[in-house]
Amino acid sequence: MKSILLSPFIILFAINIQSQPINFEFDYAQFGFDSTSNYIEFYYSFNQASLTLYETDSSRNVQGTLTISIKDSLTGEVLLDKTWSVLNPVADSMNSEKSLIGVLSFILEEGLYNCTINGSDAVNPSKSKTITEQIIVKPFLDGQIGLSDVQIASNIIQDSQNKESIFYKNTFEVTPNPTAVFGEGQPCLFYYTELYNLPQVSVEEGLRLDQLLFNSRGQLILSKRKDLNRSVKSRVEVGRVMANKLPTDTYTLTLNLVDSITNAGVSSSKRFFVYNPSIVYVDTFQQQISPVLSTQFGAMSEEELDDLYSKSRYIASNQEQDRYDALTTVEGKREFLYNFWKARDENPSDDFNQSYTSYLKRIEDCNLRFKAMSKEGWKTDRGRVYLTYGEPSEIERYPNQIETRPYEIWSYHNLEGGVFFIFADLFGFSDYQLVHSSKRGELRDESWQRRITIQ
Repeated sequence: MKSILLSPFIILFAINIQSQPINFEFDYAQFGFDSTSNYIEFYYSFNQASLTLYETDSSRNVQGTLTISIKDSLTGEVLLDKTWSVLNPVADSMNSEKSLIGVLSFILEEGLYNCTINGSDAVNPSKSKTITEQIIVKPFLDGQIGLSDVQIASNIIQDSQNKESIFYKNTFEVTPNPTAVFGEGQPCLFYYTELYNLPQVSVEEGLRLDQLLFNSRGQLILSKRKDLNRSVKSRVEVGRVMANKLPTDTYTLTLNLVDSITNAGVSSSKRFFVYNPSIVYVDTFQQQISPVLSTQFGAMSEEELDDLYSKSRYIASNQEQDRYDALTTVEGKREFLYNFWKARDENPSDDFNQSYTSYLKRIEDCNLRFKAMSKEGWKTDRGRVYLTYGEPSEIERYPNQIETRPYEIWSYHNLEGGVFFIFADLFGFSDYQLVHSSKRGELRDESWQRRITIQ
């Protein structure tokens, strides 16, 4: 049975939003917890004026009711079905622009969940609003470079001393904005994200975080780049967007974490809304921006793109190789690699491309296992076969034969009914070269034993 851990923290806060008959909003963000689970924060807000005012002998109050249900979509198991009361005393003159803001924290194991969130007026339950979300939990702390969800906020206090606040985390006090509305009433959007599993290599350069802002037409409005050092394995990044300078529209904030040394990259996006009636929209763009710019490929230089293609060429078709070789612009190369790996994504319904991530992991494995002299492991014959066909079913090693040079036999039981590859260290530099294979299309030399015999 799956378990769910609950941190039932509720806090009241005030931000500016517009009043509605029942103004209840919800948002969430996921952060790393361990290799099998994520830490998830649910943010909610009740507009104070949308709740019914009632009096007691000592105070005047408003009260909301929050109900959250979380169900495993695969098994149907209900992990949580609980109701909370959100109570707040009010002054004589209730400000219609005040809201009750809170956060509830959960730990969920990897999986797919159906979540139902209901906010209602405790005095008049007929005034209610229900929001449904399908949440995919894929652990960030799985050993691969990771980027948490983007949490948007109405305010972030750095080096906060208010450690008792439920909004306090990692020395920051992050006040959420579940409405995701900014503009005249909330001029500045703040964001918070966490970076995980940063590669600990000797070089300092090549690691960066790109901030991209797109409008509802897919046009790139803002682009910023921040170079990061590699002194820590994980870190927190915060930033802001001046929403009061943007015309009324729906926007998408995208963060790309790119390691150009390993060609690894991940993205995280968040949509928000801007209401600025005083700013007139002027379309100065002539064309749509390709979606490739909101991915790690859009942040790569031409040198990085060529390097990634060289590593990907092993699994490219002849037609794909001809197409890339004919490209002359960095935009074209970005578009090619974006589509190349998108076509190999086994689950295109989410933003995580497992095929691309697994291939990059195999490149790292090649460099660790097959490096020879100054040649990177992925450039060797063993590296090429490993990248093309994956881990062998069986490896037979003969490193110290008296009459032959060191050689290995790799067997793949599930390829073409069973095939093998024979690699030999012909020159004594641990660079094992392919000398024979039974795989169609690979080097075939029935006299391979003579080549490895010591004369």
